[in-house]
Amino acid sequence: MARTRIKICGITRLQDAQAAVRAGADAIGLVFYADSPRAVSLEQAQGIATAVPAMVTTVGLFVDADPGWVAEVSDELSLGLLQFHGNEAPDYCEGFRRPWMKALRVAPGMNVAAEIDRYSGGSAVLLDTYKKGVPGGTGERFDWGLVPSMPGLPLVLAGGLDADSVQDAIAATTPFAVDVSGGVETAPGIKSVQRIEAFVSAVRQAEPDRRDEKPGQ
Repeated sequence: MARTRIKICGITRLQDAQAAVRAGADAIGLVFYADSPRAVSLEQAQGIATAVPAMVTTVGLFVDADPGWVAEVSDELSLGLLQFHGNEAPDYCEGFRRPWMKALRVAPGMNVAAEIDRYSGGSAVLLDTYKKGVPGGTGERFDWGLVPSMPGLPLVLAGGLDADSVQDAIAATTPFAVDVSGGVETAPGIKSVQRIEAFVSAVRQAEPDRRDEKPGQ
């Protein structure tokens, strides 16, 4: 049975990266978007990245960023995955010669499958909650019924997840991975060791109840 991967996003402190790794996270996310309360500088990110072992993926999150900045950060940190949360077109996402995933903000009535098809060159697709003027990290859940049963790409589920909701989310959508930020925090950008551990534990407890994997997941 496949294991649900876990990404802890919005890491701003070295100790939080260490806690995520100890708890068993598969990836950590670093936000390079100045308007986010979880934004980090390149210097901060370099310090945090020292806590990330080779088998844990360091993900860089960008929002309609200048390509030169994305390339610089990618090279300096040896990012394993680029995550695009703005209005980036597929050809933009493909221009960095690194694995990438596009975040789609799911709104009521959205044709999620069609949007996923637009970004079929990615390594995965992340589904988050639409909120006007906010590119991500809303802490709000979207309608999981809109998630296609055969997405065609590995599905990363985000949006309002925490230790109390993630088991229902896994049962409803059988994602390849789950992505949490605010759900393991005491304040924006400040993670809680106990909440990280509780989230990871909840994901692991949900796995025996997973259905057989669907194609693309």
